[in-house]
Amino acid sequence: MNITDLGVLEGPILLFGGPYSNLQATEALLAQARARNIPPDRMICTGDVVAYCADPADTLRAIRASGCVVVAGNCEKQLAEGAEDCGCGFDEASQCSILSHGWYAHALASVGKDDRAWMAALPDMITFCHNGRRCAIIHGGVSDISRFLWPTSPDAAFADEIALISELAGPVDIVIAGHCGIPFIRNIGGTLWINAGAIGMPPNDGSPQTRYVVLGDVPEIHRLDYDYAAAQIAMRAAGLAQGYDTALATGLWPSEDTLPPEMRR
Repeated sequence: MNITDLGVLEGPILLFGGPYSNLQATEALLAQARARNIPPDRMICTGDVVAYCADPADTLRAIRASGCVVVAGNCEKQLAEGAEDCGCGFDEASQCSILSHGWYAHALASVGKDDRAWMAALPDMITFCHNGRRCAIIHGGVSDISRFLWPTSPDAAFADEIALISELAGPVDIVIAGHCGIPFIRNIGGTLWINAGAIGMPPNDGSPQTRYVVLGDVPEIHRLDYDYAAAQIAMRAAGLAQGYDTALATGLWPSEDTLPPEMRR
């Protein structure tokens, strides 16, 4: 496992996940960082820079040019290898799996050799210290990069991952993750688990706003306003009118069958 340590970070840290090829949301997030005077070395992405939306190459260009820190997501791993799917591991009959054929093919065709090399070199885990607390950043899980840990997952599932992190990188006070696309904060036996959510797709709550986290003395989940109408137009122009384009405006996923039953509408 490729583990990168950032040392001690001082000041607020902007945490975000899942740009998902959504250039408009990415630009809005970068504007938030500037407005908050948060420099690139305190901006950390939990992976999946490229996914559902229309602009993989331009989103990658914006993220790389920003100088922010990125941990590898399953999409980065798969695209770096030129794999045929996104590696989420859903049942082939699920809506997420069916819809992925369209957006993943678009992403695979859009990402060049240099970007794939950049993806291949991304760390699997990032550690740092902040306000006297030791933090680790992963994508989904250590046991499986595509492991889905939801707000409703049992404590034991989180505890298993925290134990694996401790074995590989030493004890931590905070774990920051992404992958599931839903922002939440849980306290697991004294270790704080923060999911920063995704900036490229709303968290299935009926609003087009997406989410990010600012970590100060305490973590705070923030809403991100951006030009979702322009992102939607771009998706449709790229031939990606399979449901996620509608979700940008409605805030409701076309792949709700991937959620735990208790989180479905």
